[in-house]
Amino acid sequence: MAVNPPRYKGPPLNALRAFEAAARLGGFSAAADELSVTAGAIAQHIKSVEAWAGAKLFERKAQGVHLTDFGRSIVDDFTIAFDRVGDAVQALREKATTKSLRIAALPAVAQIWLPPLLQKIRDILGVETVSVSAMERRPNLKREPYDMSFFYTENCEKGSLILLEEDIIFPVCAPALAREIGSADDFEGQNLLHDAGWRYDWATWFEKAAPDVRWSTQGPTFSLYDIAIKEAVNEAGVLMGHETLVRPYIERGELAVPVNKKVRLDQSLMMDVSKAIRNSPAFDELLGALHPAG
Repeated sequence: MAVNPPRYKGPPLNALRAFEAAARLGGFSAAADELSVTAGAIAQHIKSVEAWAGAKLFERKAQGVHLTDFGRSIVDDFTIAFDRVGDAVQALREKATTKSLRIAALPAVAQIWLPPLLQKIRDILGVETVSVSAMERRPNLKREPYDMSFFYTENCEKGSLILLEEDIIFPVCAPALAREIGSADDFEGQNLLHDAGWRYDWATWFEKAAPDVRWSTQGPTFSLYDIAIKEAVNEAGVLMGHETLVRPYIERGELAVPVNKKVRLDQSLMMDVSKAIRNSPAFDELLGALHPAG
């Protein structure tokens, strides 16, 4: 009689991926966001790995979750392993579809900054088609199927990211309205336009550029920066401009700078690229084309 014992099974791959993401990102919610599942699903996945291993990976506390000593001792191996899998998947996709390019970008960047550069990118990299996905969270190019990404990122998180332009803010409005504003004091009573994603822009600017001026937080808020810019062009109010994004409107005379006091933020427009693009002979030419003077 043949002996056919049941096959040994390790923990499910999705459960291991959930553990690695939670450990790398510092919490279940961040892991859930990256893996497009719920935080509850991440918690269940990690419980299944802990049950299989017979040891706790995370300590659950009211302030959040923290890796145990055991969890810390093994997480690097899983991060390296999933990075290698990600590299292999990227290589598979690149070799199968060498004439296409997938870009991820912050919505404002995708709508305003990126479109004039797409033809340059196509020509330099020799691709036939480019697709652009607008999203709020910067994807991990080692794990997600994108070749390039463009996001405003905190300078402390630079790592392997490529800095394209520092983020500098200052008020902008239609030229006719700008003529009515001679100093920061004149913003009192003006309609201040706000972007939902950068809701602290005005507070940051006043704190650093005009700390003695009283101002109101009242004013319309927009979830798309492109619409906020268009409202500023239409003389609907004064917007806090991000230099990279409002520069074309200023150069065309559609927007003006009523108070020329600029504030540099602790973030920059940064690019991430796949390993294939970084190692491409065209990489230096690409960098030159994407910098402000390019």
